[in-house]
Amino acid sequence: MAAALRRPILCVTLPLGLWCITAAAEWQAAPAPQPGAGYAETISGTAVTFDMVAIPGGTFLMGSTSTEPGRSDDEGPAHQVRIVPFWIERTETTWDEYDAFAFAHSIAAATRPSSATVPGGADAITRPSPPYGDESFGFGKGRQPVINIQHHAAMEYCRWLSAKTGRAYRLPTEAEWEYAARAGSTRAYSFGDNPVELDTHAWYARNAGNRPHPVGLKTANRWGLHDMHGNVAEWTLDHYDGRRYGRVAPMTRGPVLLPTDRRYSHVARGGSWDDPAERLRSAARRGSSEDWNRRDPQSPQSIWWHTDATFVGFRIVRAVEEQYDLKGLRSRITPASR
Repeated sequence: MAAALRRPILCVTLPLGLWCITAAAEWQAAPAPQPGAGYAETISGTAVTFDMVAIPGGTFLMGSTSTEPGRSDDEGPAHQVRIVPFWIERTETTWDEYDAFAFAHSIAAATRPSSATVPGGADAITRPSPPYGDESFGFGKGRQPVINIQHHAAMEYCRWLSAKTGRAYRLPTEAEWEYAARAGSTRAYSFGDNPVELDTHAWYARNAGNRPHPVGLKTANRWGLHDMHGNVAEWTLDHYDGRRYGRVAPMTRGPVLLPTDRRYSHVARGGSWDDPAERLRSAARRGSSEDWNRRDPQSPQSIWWHTDATFVGFRIVRAVEEQYDLKGLRSRITPASR
């Protein structure tokens, strides 16, 4: 089938202008994931695996109505959005997964920038600098969700993982994230409107005991995704703009407000172990701020680690229409296969 549209997408300048990730070329018809079409990914050279869940394309009402309890102004106006098929990680990304990137002893040639791209060929740009202390803040690692990393660090993990696997992994857009979190629901939460039921589905301020918990312990939503509500808030691809929804045309396909070179004001979704129930609603939005890094004594401050955001992590997606070009080190939009 002929391509319907040819254009660049996902051109992203990372913090401090270090990278511009470009996706190249061609929208084509692609088969929607079918029930049971998820898969397990293994990070080569390690014993680390994670599950990707197939999410079919569709339309949904993004945001919240003015009558939803706990609603903030940045959640409206609610608007219809079109989503193309994608896969999303079943759980939040764990320390087991992230440590394979952050603390590996060697860097694959495919992920190492050339000296022409980065002044001096400094590996510190593509691999996290050492944290000041225990990056898990005493909560432990293993199946615990990654916490306290900056948006740039999550983006670089996705770039590294894409090069490792040959598949185009990235952060979800806000629209993709909310679509997956709702799992077909139009209510405040994926399971309904009653926050009392959160105890079954989420770790949050009422039941978490002032800490995050290993992923996947709470009940999954209808699409098999754990911890979309609570545990840790999750980075999305988007730059935060509280008035963004008022400028999105109805039935926009895959809306995204791409990040800029600004250090802060990226969108985190889902609420966390440290949040009250209303912040865990499917439509709730949160923009990062300098307060998340207020105790970092460095000048300039770290582009990898926060000092005051033990509540934020991420999970990854892979769009059906995006593949990874290992030779060109970029995403290409073509029908993807498992």
